[in-house]
Formats: sequence, C-alpha cells, structure tokens
Amino acid sequence: MSSIAENIARVQERLAKALQRAERSPNDARLLAVSKTFSADIVQEAYDAGLRSFGENRVQELCDKAPKLPSDCEWHLIGQLQRNKVRPALEHAGWLHGVDSLALAQRIQRLADDMKVAPTFLLEVNISGEESKFGLAPEDVEAVLTALPEGPGCCRGLMTIAPLGASESELHAVFAGLRKLRDQLAVRCGTALPELSMGMSGDMEIAVAEGATIVRIGTAIFGQR
Repeated sequence: MSSIAENIARVQERLAKALQRAERSPNDARLLAVSKTFSADIVQEAYDAGLRSFGENRVQELCDKAPKLPSDCEWHLIGQLQRNKVRPALEHAGWLHGVDSLALAQRIQRLADDMKVAPTFLLEVNISGEESKFGLAPEDVEAVLTALPEGPGCCRGLMTIAPLGASESELHAVFAGLRKLRDQLAVRCGTALPELSMGMSGDMEIAVAEGATIVRIGTAIFGQR
C-alpha cells in the first residue's frame, strides 16, 4: 500500500503536469487535502509530508480535529454550512467554500466582526442544476454578490461540485461554466474573484484546464473512505 507521502507526491506531480498542459504558471492552482472522515493521526501524516491546507465537510468534525493538529494548518470548511453552526466554524476555519445564500453571508459577517476574525469565503454555485445539490443558481449569483454586506470577511471567488459520473465533456462544461460566470461577474460587478474551487481526485486535470485555482483532493491522498 502506498504511503500518504507517496500519494501526495503523485498528486502534486499530476497537478504540475496539468498546469503545464494548460500553459498556466506552476503556482496558479493549489492542493486542498480533503481529510473528512480520516483521523487526526492520518492528517498529521499528510502534514508531516508537507501539506498545510485541509478541508472538512462537517463543522463538528472540523472542531474535533483542528485542535489536534499544528496551529499553522489552514482549515477549509467545504461542506454545507448551516447558519446555527457559523460560530464554531469560524473558530477553526479560515476558509468557507459553501456559502449559498445572502442570509448566510450576512451571518458570517456579523459573527466574524464579533469574533474579530477575517474569514475568506466562496459563493457555491450549482452550475449543473442538479436538484440534489446545494448552491446558488447561476442567474442568482450576481444579486447575492452585489448585496454582500461589508464586514471582515472577504468573498474571493466561486465554488462548484461536478455531477457524479459526469462524462469528460460534461465536466468541461461545468468547470468552464463556473469560470465564465466568474469572468462575467468580475466585469459587471467590478469585483475581483480570483479563486475557483473546483475539481476532485478523478477530474482534477479537467478542472485545472478550465481554470481551477483550488482542487479538493481526498481519495487520491488518503485512500477510499
């Protein structure tokens, strides 16, 4: 069985080659290790192999795990965030990927101001239109973006999840759709949105080809859950 360090090296090589093929800078996209369901000891192995950015789906797991890891870890909450769990999420996560409503963004800003923290958040967009997925409809993102309240938090871009089992052409369409939406919003709203969180273990190369700046990799690093 491959070690986590070996898995990380392979993923980093895949990422480097994907960026090269896309004629992008080696630093244009970064790796977020999705550590959900894996113990703090396993995450420590990834830390020891050089990773510092980790993603969790559930607030409770984030709160249980983060205090057990070194303080220089950068924690991302990548799953759905309920409004009643914003405070504990902000205690540990510097990044929130799943902001899918104006009401949630407003609560994040209020509590961030109260807690004296400055989170980075991304608006989650349901590009594929799947009923089973969370996220804003593409046509609703501009209204939310322009109405975002002032506060210590900063919206830095968009996030999406591709449909399970999508074909290569479908994946290109979803990821390109998020990039094009970001480009349109940046012009219409006059807002820099440099981050695109998209792509996982099985479709990372396609996401990078379409402009991903953060790829969320779990299985290729930690193995099957």
